[in-house]
Amino acid sequence: MLIRGATLVDGTGAPARRADVRVERGRIAEIGLITGSSDIDAGGLVLAPGFIDMHAHSDLAVLTDPQHLAKTTQGVTTEVLGQDGLSYAPADDRVLDVLREQLAGWNGIPDIDWSWRTVGEYLDRVDRGAAVNVAYLVPQGTVRMMAMGNDDRPATGDELVRMRQLVDEGMRDGAFGLSSGLTYVPGMYADTEELVALCEVVAAHGGFYAPHQRSYGRGALEAYAEVVEVARRSGAALHLTHATMNFAVNAGRASQLLSMVDAAVASGVDVTLDTYPYLPGSTTLSAVLPSWASAGGPAATLARLDDAAVLGRIRHDVEVVGSDGCHGVAADWDSLEISGVRHEELGAWVGRTIAQIAAAAGRAPFDVFTEILRRDRLGTTILQHVGHEENVRAIMTHPRHCGGSDGLLTGAKPHPRAWGTFPRYLGHYVREEGVLGLEECVAHLTSRPARRLGLTDRGVLRVGAVADLVLFDPATVAAAATFDDPRRASVGIPHVLVAGTPVIADGVRTGAVPGRALRHHR
Repeated sequence: MLIRGATLVDGTGAPARRADVRVERGRIAEIGLITGSSDIDAGGLVLAPGFIDMHAHSDLAVLTDPQHLAKTTQGVTTEVLGQDGLSYAPADDRVLDVLREQLAGWNGIPDIDWSWRTVGEYLDRVDRGAAVNVAYLVPQGTVRMMAMGNDDRPATGDELVRMRQLVDEGMRDGAFGLSSGLTYVPGMYADTEELVALCEVVAAHGGFYAPHQRSYGRGALEAYAEVVEVARRSGAALHLTHATMNFAVNAGRASQLLSMVDAAVASGVDVTLDTYPYLPGSTTLSAVLPSWASAGGPAATLARLDDAAVLGRIRHDVEVVGSDGCHGVAADWDSLEISGVRHEELGAWVGRTIAQIAAAAGRAPFDVFTEILRRDRLGTTILQHVGHEENVRAIMTHPRHCGGSDGLLTGAKPHPRAWGTFPRYLGHYVREEGVLGLEECVAHLTSRPARRLGLTDRGVLRVGAVADLVLFDPATVAAAATFDDPRRASVGIPHVLVAGTPVIADGVRTGAVPGRALRHHR
């Protein structure tokens, strides 16, 4: 394939230049002034490395949706899965049964063959063909579930040995590191010592630790300090996923986080971070519950919601104290908007906040909150309107920043970041706002995440590199997805190639599935 007349933005941050690019056997074979008939006339278009989504929740979508338009139409060619300490490998029959229920709000429960059990077997399943490439993180919460269930207690010595063994096996199977979800059950029950012990295994394999930390609200800086210390003590590199400073208590405090990052790097800790270019967050409604109320798994949680005496304690934690599940901030019912429900008959709630639903029914918001959790069997997803523009802009300009969508693909009205993150960076924050220069922004979305992953032949345009490529129009590229219409494909991205195979051609999905599982150190 010959791409002629493109403006090359090569991912390194170097100035753009005009050149032709020839692709052969899935790799870039030549860059320069090349003779021959062109397959793609790229006049007026930027040619860049394919975008790497450093925080994605497509764990089942890559297996079930060969189109995967949410990511292919954004120019994403690689996704990092296994995030927030919860995913589907490693697992056994018991744990998979729990995870299907617990993660229904994130990924649904598709009717598929669930026969994999190890990380390697999951990656082998991806290798049957996917729209994009996949890198995987061993999920710490799932590992804890395998070793000791959903118990809220310290691990015994034998249980810690078992968890370290599972992490080691996952890394040997090709995982790039370890994720944790320290506001999600059961990962949140791990103490610092347990995290250090697991990250020591990750460090031995040259991987990185990607924590969803204990708080992004009250206590956010203390939570960031904990995971920096885990990295320092274990020797693992650290990647701060969806590195935000949210809620009113953190307005204007991004500089404190960035100073902490700079100090850690100066002291020898290898730190990177990713963000999405939006203000609201997105998670499950059950995440607002205090950790103690979620101990034992979904069935135990639902039983507590039916116990009037226990509900009083939950109400106090959620509305007065600020539960650890809600980042130490008392629930603001006006900020919690239902974005998806597991059971379709409950769809009238979608697009409305807890406060709006309660006002219309003449009921207390907390009672509506618990009713929704019970009736939807904890499968409800929400938008959480807690972000600050000043913080978002400051963090995305940091030199160790990468792009990550954190996009949930299920629900009637999911967060538009699932479909719009990468074109929003290029359209809104580069072209319209000038927060980032084009070459710098492309580096944030390509070579920097590739470097974090240790992918030496991706994320840059050079001879010999894998031809994961995106062509976009810098004058029109934009996110079309909105909060009202969140599943709209981006505009201005006519061509996307994965390993030299077009997955988007002239703005149309080709149906090709050249994506494969990338394996650490291979």
